[in-house]
Amino acid sequence: MNYGLIAGNGRFPFLVIDGAEKAGESLSVVAIKEETDREIESVSDDVVWLGIGKLGKMIAHFKSKGVERVMMAGQVKHVQLFSGAIPDLKMVKMLWKLPRRNTDALIGGIADEMSKEGIELIDSTHFVKDHLAPNGVFTKRSPNKSEAENIEYGLGIANAIAGLDLGQTIAVRGRACVAVEAMEGTDAVIKRSGKLAGGKITVVKVAKPNQDMRFDVPVVGVPTIEAMVQAGATCLSVTAGKTLMFGKDEMVALADKNGIAIVGSDVETN
Repeated sequence: MNYGLIAGNGRFPFLVIDGAEKAGESLSVVAIKEETDREIESVSDDVVWLGIGKLGKMIAHFKSKGVERVMMAGQVKHVQLFSGAIPDLKMVKMLWKLPRRNTDALIGGIADEMSKEGIELIDSTHFVKDHLAPNGVFTKRSPNKSEAENIEYGLGIANAIAGLDLGQTIAVRGRACVAVEAMEGTDAVIKRSGKLAGGKITVVKVAKPNQDMRFDVPVVGVPTIEAMVQAGATCLSVTAGKTLMFGKDEMVALADKNGIAIVGSDVETN
């Protein structure tokens, strides 16, 4: 079976390409001109570049390659659709039909359009299951009493916000919400929380309730820990089994060096 990849920004697409290669599967890559790292051409010899919003061309390309199953990997900032990008006719028609234009609605609409053409959007972690966060503490230091209380409080708030599709990360200090993620992304909200609270921050990142693993999967990496160090954050909680950890060994090493605790939780608070 031929697989396709819609590659956004960051390292996620590179991990998918590597995972597919290890699994002995062919992978046709659609790279987004406004987002994807040009280095992707060095790891795949089947790459086509398309502008954001070129849904019709993307579907036509996958069909020409005999692709039946597609993954999305890497962030594509949908705000770009409303800031100068020119969508093609198929994208315009899809946008017109949407009752709202948040991330889930937009990508769900794209999935529906592909499905009409016999192309299935599948779990984005299909080839990278080994990069999902495990359950439990995986740093030398466990969360202390104050951090554990922040996590307990933060999970309830973060899950409520994630359920509204507003963001998946919050920063907590003293069981009070310091900052909430919107469109700026995890690392940016962590840095902002440092300016607001001045340190001793617990970062709580969650999967959405009933997380659709086809898209918008929570991701953390070395830059996340670097942002925490800059902000004076001391603890990170992520949803086990549903959060991708890029460069896990490097993440943990950097966290240990800076006395940061990282924990994977398998319980989502309602």
